[in-house]
Amino acid sequence: MPTKKTNEGLERVIGVSGLSLTILNFTIGAGIFVLPAIVGMQLGTYGLFCYVFCAILLGCVMLCYAEIGSKVTSSGGTYAYVVAAFGEFPGFITSWLFFFAFGLASDAAVMNIIADSLAVIYPEFLNPWVRAFLFFILIVFMVLVNIRGTKQSITFIKFVTVIKLLPLAAIIIFGLFHVKSTNLHWGHLPTLNTFGSTALILFFAFLGFETALTSSGEIKNPKRTVPRGIILAGLLILVFYLLLQTVTQGVLGANMEAVKDAPLAAIAEKMVGPAGTIILLLTAAFSCFTSIFGDVLASPRLLFAGANDGLFPKFLGKVHPKFATPHLAIIVWGSLIFIFSVSGGFKQMAILASASILIIYLTVILATIKMRKKKQEATEKTFKIPGGLTVPLIGIAAICWMFTSLGKWEILSVLIFIAVVCIIYFVMKKIKKEKIAIINNIP
Repeated sequence: MPTKKTNEGLERVIGVSGLSLTILNFTIGAGIFVLPAIVGMQLGTYGLFCYVFCAILLGCVMLCYAEIGSKVTSSGGTYAYVVAAFGEFPGFITSWLFFFAFGLASDAAVMNIIADSLAVIYPEFLNPWVRAFLFFILIVFMVLVNIRGTKQSITFIKFVTVIKLLPLAAIIIFGLFHVKSTNLHWGHLPTLNTFGSTALILFFAFLGFETALTSSGEIKNPKRTVPRGIILAGLLILVFYLLLQTVTQGVLGANMEAVKDAPLAAIAEKMVGPAGTIILLLTAAFSCFTSIFGDVLASPRLLFAGANDGLFPKFLGKVHPKFATPHLAIIVWGSLIFIFSVSGGFKQMAILASASILIIYLTVILATIKMRKKKQEATEKTFKIPGGLTVPLIGIAAICWMFTSLGKWEILSVLIFIAVVCIIYFVMKKIKKEKIAIINNIP
């Protein structure tokens, strides 16, 4: 059976397994290599409850994405959802927050984590020219593979996600034999403030699913695939995190603080000797690479969708005649990652990332509520969260709570960024209006 093309010219080739593994790829990244120590030092064995607590809070956000993602099936993910609910202007702001303040800064930072991880083993990667060459080779590879077809890219993501999870799975399986029950005693109940501050840090370890949905225009049967893919991935991530935390706490115990910068590497060293540390460092670098590869697949669809709506340059909306991918958008996105990675521009943008993603989540939850009021065709069967407004309201409360963790500079910087984006939007609209007037000879 031939692959079904959308009216955007793209092909729907992403199924439940592809979406779930893409979410896993985005979510289980570099942070998990240090987070178990942070949680363990602050909460001890009670840290397991912290993972469940964060999973419930973010699960409410994920369910909102699942509901609206089953209704809005065009490319752009978050951007498309906001446009469908609130219109072009909020969608424009959301797209800039997503791809510039959050996505681009994150990708460039992760690229540098790759070089830093390799530099521990090979000091040559401290040289700026060597780092730049590494970035160039990796990004060119990612761009070329993603241009050649979404199906091939998803297949590659499935493969590398399994590969990057194997060392972590090995730590879980073999680490269980090194767990000491004395290290898993409950001890004193942590204070509410300690639990809350740790949860705020841990909350961001569950991020990533929203980026995978940017390729929504290429998801097969999205009304079925989006909810199932999100829910399956969310459950797998929670189980994986709980097992890693149990093993880390059970093996390291009181020694966790001494190896707080690389707790999983310390466990690997206990299991297989010094080679274990090297394996985990390489795994961390590889994990970062796979995350960026996934984003080179996903984020250009945001540029593509915006270009089709006239919000970005028109050439970004072109589709490759042979591979049915937004090739120019992919090239532009890869180029931007390279420029920010080499220049260090991501350091200035990093302060925007946390506030940006929280605003994006809040907007999508509100969009989900708004879309419920729109009439669906009687024949359409879309996913709807049970319990009325309970889940969306819990999601809103969780986001508002997360906002309390932000510093004044984070909040101020994102407000300034939004203000600048608003100016850009109205200038673009004015220029576009003047061009139309000239074409139509309107004085």
